[in-house]
Amino acid sequence: MPQQLEKAVIKVLEGRNKGVERQVLFNPAEYNLEIGNNFQESALPGLSNPILQFVNGEAQTLSMELLFDTWTDGGREDVSKTTRKFAQMLTIDADLHAPPPVEFKWGDFAFKAVVDKLSQRFTMFNSDGRPVRATLNISFRQYRPLSEQLEKPRRNSADRTKRRVLTADDSLWAMAAREYGDPRFWRVIARHRDNRIENPRLLEAGSVILLPSVEDLNPEEVNDGSSGA
Repeated sequence: MPQQLEKAVIKVLEGRNKGVERQVLFNPAEYNLEIGNNFQESALPGLSNPILQFVNGEAQTLSMELLFDTWTDGGREDVSKTTRKFAQMLTIDADLHAPPPVEFKWGDFAFKAVVDKLSQRFTMFNSDGRPVRATLNISFRQYRPLSEQLEKPRRNSADRTKRRVLTADDSLWAMAAREYGDPRFWRVIARHRDNRIENPRLLEAGSVILLPSVEDLNPEEVNDGSSGA
């Protein structure tokens, strides 16, 4: 008995259209997953090469090409009526004040993301000019809320701390934003026993700053604006 073909779907996770699913007409022939990291170069006197410092990981991206054809399946209706529903996932949701997070799901593969880019290419038309065939190039950017990242941080160092060399154009605010996702945590860095920074505006380039582990922070500090060492 032949297996039933499972279609890929894109489901809206939040906002006014929460729970709405958009099923693709034809499953993608392939998809591409990409991940990367950001590094900052610090030039120190006397060294032939700059020091590379890990800044943060980049969100994973998922991209694919989707085919829609109403010439052979769909009564030769205007195919843009179908593709428009996918393009609407980039529209700002009135409740979220941002495009909604979605989930691309195909079999056991699931990817929570926001739709980053979408382009529509129409390649076949009825005699009256209505498009009946279209190709969508769509890319998704991984969606992970701050609360989830603070609850499940990934740290590899034994003491679960990090050290950074302060550059001339850097600041505690920038470090806090990169490391913890919120610049208000600069006070946590300043008050740490190994830093004890009284005036964060009077820092010298080349100073070594210790960054407390995310695991030792209270996620509620982001919400109420308080901080502690």
